[in-house]
Amino acid sequence: MRKQVKGTLIIEGQEIIVTNPDKPLWPEVGITKAMYLQKLAALSPFLLHYCRGRLLTTIRYPHGVPGEFFYQKNAPEPTPPFVKTAQHENINYVLLNGLPELLWLGNLAALEFHPSLHLAGSTLPCEWMIDLDPTLPEEPRIMEAASIVGHVLSSLGISCVPKTSGATGVQIIVPISEGITFDQLRTLGQFVAQYVTEKHPKLFTIERLKKNRGDKIYFDYLQHYSGRTLAAPYTPRARPLATVSTPLTWDEVSQNVSPTDFHLLNIENRLREKGDLLALLPPQPLEPILRHLSAKL
Repeated sequence: MRKQVKGTLIIEGQEIIVTNPDKPLWPEVGITKAMYLQKLAALSPFLLHYCRGRLLTTIRYPHGVPGEFFYQKNAPEPTPPFVKTAQHENINYVLLNGLPELLWLGNLAALEFHPSLHLAGSTLPCEWMIDLDPTLPEEPRIMEAASIVGHVLSSLGISCVPKTSGATGVQIIVPISEGITFDQLRTLGQFVAQYVTEKHPKLFTIERLKKNRGDKIYFDYLQHYSGRTLAAPYTPRARPLATVSTPLTWDEVSQNVSPTDFHLLNIENRLREKGDLLALLPPQPLEPILRHLSAKL
């Protein structure tokens, strides 16, 4: 049997045990656990901003990609004393509030971070996220679809930021004012989804069953509920190329960039160059459109 190697990190006064630092986590691109922890530390000022205070689901790959994996909602045991948790629907979720927690989870081979769309203890969403989910394993039209949705939102006076999911899809993120509800976001999402589906019936669908979607891109407006999750901005993904869910500029969308262009080996340079594109956008005025839609009901 292979002898287990251990080491210790002291992060913000907390001791983090690191086991098997040389274990390959993304063997195709040569990323070991030690490299992964370094990359997580570099991503932490950005990733933590979109996870802090939220209910966290991770996806763990004990033997690296593409080995077996499992979703973890309940806090792993034993849970270190510095890790705070929150109960929701009988699940004891980790609150990913700082770098020690992030590196602890990284050592457990948590390769993806999927926070709730709301803060723990709240019933209100933190942002509006439109999920464009391809049906095909590879979808060359995904940036075209994102551009169409972006133009529709712009015509409604709504600015937004697209981001790669890190897999095959794209999410459109709209910062919102406090007080908007999940019900309101679903109403608004349905309005936009039906519009783009009617205008571009060969590209979009709102069919929930994948087997009935053909080759179309699913416009998911039903995602907005308490406890639901989406891949966080700047989360790594357990894909062979170690892709990262990355906010984009609209110029990049028009250039038809690929989600595989953004990964753990180049994300630090990008963040140094562009910073957090999401942080530049203020809450958007959704209330006038919501009043208009409610008046029509």
